[in-house]
Amino acid sequence: MTRLKDAIDYIAAAVIKQRDLLDRLDSIGDSDHGTNMARGFEAAVDALDKIEDLDGAKKVFTVVGKAFAESIGGASGPLYATAFLRAADICDENTKFNIENVEKLLKAAIDGIKKRGHSDVGEKTMLDVLVPVYECFTPEQVKDNTLYQCIGAAVKAAKKGLDYTKTIPATKGRAAYIGERSIGHEDPGAMSSLIMVRELFNFLKY
Repeated sequence: MTRLKDAIDYIAAAVIKQRDLLDRLDSIGDSDHGTNMARGFEAAVDALDKIEDLDGAKKVFTVVGKAFAESIGGASGPLYATAFLRAADICDENTKFNIENVEKLLKAAIDGIKKRGHSDVGEKTMLDVLVPVYECFTPEQVKDNTLYQCIGAAVKAAKKGLDYTKTIPATKGRAAYIGERSIGHEDPGAMSSLIMVRELFNFLKY
């Protein structure tokens, strides 16, 4: 699973680079989303580097999920940890990255986030990006697209989802305390989700 680890390294570097942006977007909350995400990805990359035999997606996702769970507090750490661990749960040693499996992985991750965060689409969270991304891999949307084309469509869907978060009030986390005044602000969790999807697409270009 060297290719998967390389993808995570690439995504991690991009998220860490955007630490300050994510912290600024989180000014309506705790102003630490970027710091937390950087800490989580730094811990994940460090943990993966220490394992010589990354024999399958299940192990990779488990290591990343545990790194997030153990290194980040607040809301984002547990939610992203749950997403990676739920994805790991449905993997086996033969899991390949095709459209069907990506759909299953995303569904498991999203279901975990919904349950852990007691949230759904339309509440100004990462789900406003992740659910539209997931829909790009459903049979109704895939048609004759390749996996790469589906990921490209997912980037566009993620951007629309991020833009949508600007139009609605926050109902979860610290930002919920300012309610309607959060309208006009992008959700930081939605932004970090967009970055991950976009950078996966960029990674696969090479």
